[in-house]
Amino acid sequence: MPAYRTVENIQLGDVEFWKQPLSEIDRAFAALREESRRGGGLCFHEEVTPMGSDTPGPGYWSAVTFDDVRTVNRDQQVFSSASGVISGDADPDYLAVGSIIVMDNPRHHQLRSLVSKAFTPRTLARAEASIRDRARRLIDTARETGGSCDFVSSFAAPLPLQVICDMLGIPEEDEAQVFHWTNVLLGIGDTEMVTSAADLTTVATEFLGYAARLGVERAEHPGDDLSSLLMQAEVDGERLTPFDFAAFVVLLSIAGNETTRHGLSWGMHLLTEHPDQRALLTENYDELAPRAVEEIVRWASPILHMRRKALTDTVVGDTKIAAGDKVVMWYWSANRDEDVFADGHRFDIARPNAGEMVGFGGGGTHYCLGASLARREMAIMFDEILHGLPDLQITAAPNRLQANFVNGIKSMPCEFTVG
Repeated sequence: MPAYRTVENIQLGDVEFWKQPLSEIDRAFAALREESRRGGGLCFHEEVTPMGSDTPGPGYWSAVTFDDVRTVNRDQQVFSSASGVISGDADPDYLAVGSIIVMDNPRHHQLRSLVSKAFTPRTLARAEASIRDRARRLIDTARETGGSCDFVSSFAAPLPLQVICDMLGIPEEDEAQVFHWTNVLLGIGDTEMVTSAADLTTVATEFLGYAARLGVERAEHPGDDLSSLLMQAEVDGERLTPFDFAAFVVLLSIAGNETTRHGLSWGMHLLTEHPDQRALLTENYDELAPRAVEEIVRWASPILHMRRKALTDTVVGDTKIAAGDKVVMWYWSANRDEDVFADGHRFDIARPNAGEMVGFGGGGTHYCLGASLARREMAIMFDEILHGLPDLQITAAPNRLQANFVNGIKSMPCEFTVG
C-alpha cells in the first residue's frame, strides 16, 4: 500500500487510500488543505472504474477547506446535484434514485415542502417517545447477552432503523429486510457488502417497489402514521406520487439510518478512548449533550462527501471550474479545517464552535431534513447507555466499512456489567 504523505501522490479516488488508518487519512487531507491555502486551489482526482463499467469516470475537483465546501454546497444556481451525489459515476445513482437529494429547484423545493411534514415539531415530539422506548428495549435485550455483545448490531444499527420504521408504519417483521437493503446501498466500495452492480440494481428495485406499494396502500387506507400523512399531504394542490414517496422512503431509510448509526458507533468508541470526556458528559448530561452530539458528528463525519456538477464556468477559490466538471465536497476535511476548528482531530465535547460543522450538509438547499431527528436519537441513546449501562466499554478497534462515501463501522465489540 502506498504511503499517501505528499500532495502529489494523494489519490482520493483510490480505494486503497480509504483502507488506511484514519490518522493517515487525516494527515493527507491536512496536506491538501495546506496546499489549497498556499494558492494551489482545488486538486483534481482521477476515478476508479465504476462498478459495472469498463471505463473510469472523468475525475473530479476536490473541495477540502471549510470555506470552499460551504461555497459549493450553498450555490445551487451554479452547482447541481441532479446528476448524482457520490464521487464516482453510477447509472443510476443507487443511493438516491428519484429522490429530492438528486434534484434542483424548482422541483426540489416543491417536493421538499411536501416531505418536510415528516419533521415538524409535532412529528418529532411523537417520535421522541418511540426513541426512548426503543433505546430502553435494546438495553434490556443486551443485558440478556451476559455482559458482552457487538455494539453496532445491538445498539447503533437497530435504533434509528426501528424508529424510522415506527414513524413510517413499516411492520416490525419487515425491519430486517429494510436493514439489508440499506446496508447494500451504502456499502459501495466494500466487497464484503456489495459484490456486483447487479446486487445494487436488484436491491434498489426491490426497495423502491416495496416502498411504492406501502405508499399506494396508505393512500387508499390511511392510518395515523407518517406514510399516511405524506400520501395525503398537499402543497399548492400537489401530492406525492407513489414513486416520489418511495424515493423519499429509501432516502429517509438510508440517510436517517446511517448518520445516527455511525454517529452512535463512533461516539461510543470516542467516549471509551477518552474517559475524561465521558465522565464530563455523564456528570453534566443535560447541559453538554447537545454540544457533545455536534462534536461527535463533526469528528466522525459519517457522510464523508457529496458531489455537485458545475452548470456554468465558475471559480472556486483560485481554481477555474468548467461547466460540466464534477466537484466533490469532502465534509471530513472541512470538519477538521484548522482555520475553523482548532486541533480538529482532537475530540472535545466542550468545543465552543462544534455546531459550525458540516456533518449535516453545512446549510444550503440540501441541508439534511432529518438532522433534528438524528440529534434526538443520539442524545437519547447515549443518555440511556451512560446511565443504564454506566460501565459499558468498547473492547476492540472498530471494524471499519471500506468505502469513501460513508465513514462507517461494521462491527465493534463491547462489554458491561449485568445487574
